[in-house]
Amino acid sequence: MEMLEKLSLAGIVPVIKVEDAADAVPLCKALSDGGLPVAEITFRSDAAEEAIRRVHEELPEVILGAGTVLTKDQVDRAVNAGATYIVSPGLNPEIVKYCQEKNVPIVPGCGNPSDIEVALSLGLKTVKFFPAEPLGGLKLIKAMAAPYGAVTFLPTGGVSESNLNDYLSFNKVIACGGSWMVPADAVAAKDWKRIENLTRSAVNKMLGLEVKHVGVNSGSPEQAAKDAGLLAKLLGWELDEHANATFVGEGFEVMKIPFRGTHGHIAIACNSIKRARWHMERRGFEFDDESAIMRDGKLRAIYLKNEIGGFAIHLLQK
Repeated sequence: MEMLEKLSLAGIVPVIKVEDAADAVPLCKALSDGGLPVAEITFRSDAAEEAIRRVHEELPEVILGAGTVLTKDQVDRAVNAGATYIVSPGLNPEIVKYCQEKNVPIVPGCGNPSDIEVALSLGLKTVKFFPAEPLGGLKLIKAMAAPYGAVTFLPTGGVSESNLNDYLSFNKVIACGGSWMVPADAVAAKDWKRIENLTRSAVNKMLGLEVKHVGVNSGSPEQAAKDAGLLAKLLGWELDEHANATFVGEGFEVMKIPFRGTHGHIAIACNSIKRARWHMERRGFEFDDESAIMRDGKLRAIYLKNEIGGFAIHLLQK
C-alpha cells in the first residue's frame, strides 16, 4: 500500500514537536492506543532525529513521517532514523528532487496556484496546504481544485476537531494534519492518557459511527407484518413497505425473508466506509469482501465476517 493511501485511510496525521526524545515513544503509543498509529515528528526541535529513531525501533507499526524538513541533511537524517515520508512547510524544488532521487515520498507545502504548478511540473499529485485556515481553508482548496483536478491536498494549520469533517468531506482532501490531540501542556506533564483520549475523540468524530437501523429476522411475511405492526404501535413510527422488508421509521428493518445474522443485522452508518474499515481492521475485525454493495461505482455497504451477539454487522455509507 502506498504511503499516501495509508495516510488517507488513517484520515488524521498528528503533527508533533518533541523536545525530549524520551517522550517520543510513550507519546506515539498514546496516539496509537487512541486509534492513530501515525505521527509526523517535526524538525522544529533538536530531539527530532532521535525521536524518530526511537519510535521506528520500538513502535514499527507507526506510520512515521518527518515534518518541517528544510534541508537535504534533514532528509538524510530523517530517513536514516526511520521516517518513511517527508513533509515540508513550503515547496523547495531542490528538496523535492532530492527526495525523489531517494524514492522517499514527499508532501511539500503549497499555498497558491503557482506553487501547485511547480509541484505538478515535479510530478507531484498530492501537496500539503499550509497554513490551511489562515490562507482561506476549505473554500480556497475548492477554488484551487477546480483548475487542478488531478491534485489532492493534505491541509494542515488551524485544523481542529470542529472543522475536521468539513475538510474530509471534500474528495480532494486525502487527510488532515493537526496537533490538537497533542497539546503542549499534556506533553510537558507526560499526560499520555489525556493524549490517548483526545486522539480517540478525534477518530470518533472523523468516523462518525452511529447505529442507523436494526434488522429483525422475523422469518416469514406474516410474522414480519406482526412484528413491524407491534413496533410501530409501540413507538408511534410509520411503516414503510418494501419487497423483502418493512421499515419501522428509520430504526428497524423487519425482514420478510431469511436474511443475514442469526437474529438479524445492525447497520452502522459512517462518514467513510474505507476509512472506517481500516480503523476497525486495526482493532482486530475482519470484513467479508463478497458482501460489498456497490452503487454508482461507489462502495455503499459491507459486512463484518463474524456476528456479534447473533447479529450480522454492516457498515453503511452516510
